[in-house]
Amino acid sequence: MADSINPPLSYEASATTTHPHEATSLPAEVISCLKNSRFLHLATCDNLTPHISLMSYTYLPSTPFDPYPTIIMTTNLASRKTNHLLSNPRVSLLVHDWVSHRPPTRTVNPSGGRDGSPPPAATRSSLASLLLNLNTSALSSISTTITGEARFLEPGSEEEAWCKERHLENNTFEEEEINLFGQQQQQLQGQTQRRPSISIDNDVRVVTVQVREGRIADWKGGVRDWVLLPPTEASEGLVNGVTL
Repeated sequence: MADSINPPLSYEASATTTHPHEATSLPAEVISCLKNSRFLHLATCDNLTPHISLMSYTYLPSTPFDPYPTIIMTTNLASRKTNHLLSNPRVSLLVHDWVSHRPPTRTVNPSGGRDGSPPPAATRSSLASLLLNLNTSALSSISTTITGEARFLEPGSEEEAWCKERHLENNTFEEEEINLFGQQQQQLQGQTQRRPSISIDNDVRVVTVQVREGRIADWKGGVRDWVLLPPTEASEGLVNGVTL
């Protein structure tokens, strides 16, 4: 019984490709991590020194400019990670779903639907919110690493403007208060405030990363490598392979 609940002291050998998974869609575990996590860890490196940043992000299954799943982030021009990315665009992203639950956003997507993160707006009672958070914590036990290249969007371009708008929408959350019992309680209707967790000004650049390959790890030390294959002809007739 103890073996089933205690973390292992040894882990699966993973120096090479392990249990490879290739498909034209992301593994369900990866999608779950990207939708539920509040932040991701962005690892960059110059020629010598690695650097890790905790980042707000937006995940979308595709954009009008890229058929692949895309992660949108922003970075200040004067930051260390920006200097790293300009000299070395290769990045590693770590997204795990067992630490925090991503709160809902009240922003309505003008396109009429969205499969990215955070989850669509919903009106829930404080009890429902508590149960959702408990269930998320209980059921989540995996993380995914995503490797790829970061791309700075051209300032003033249509793509940058579109990604900025989505990123601000997806990082403006309902403000919740904590009651005497330590539970999160949504404010009364009409008093709910929405605040962005990020700000975008002239000193900020928009960065995107295609979600193409990575690794899934579970709390028991198991790993599985995954690769997203190019979109197939079966996606013709849809906008970027998904229904918007």
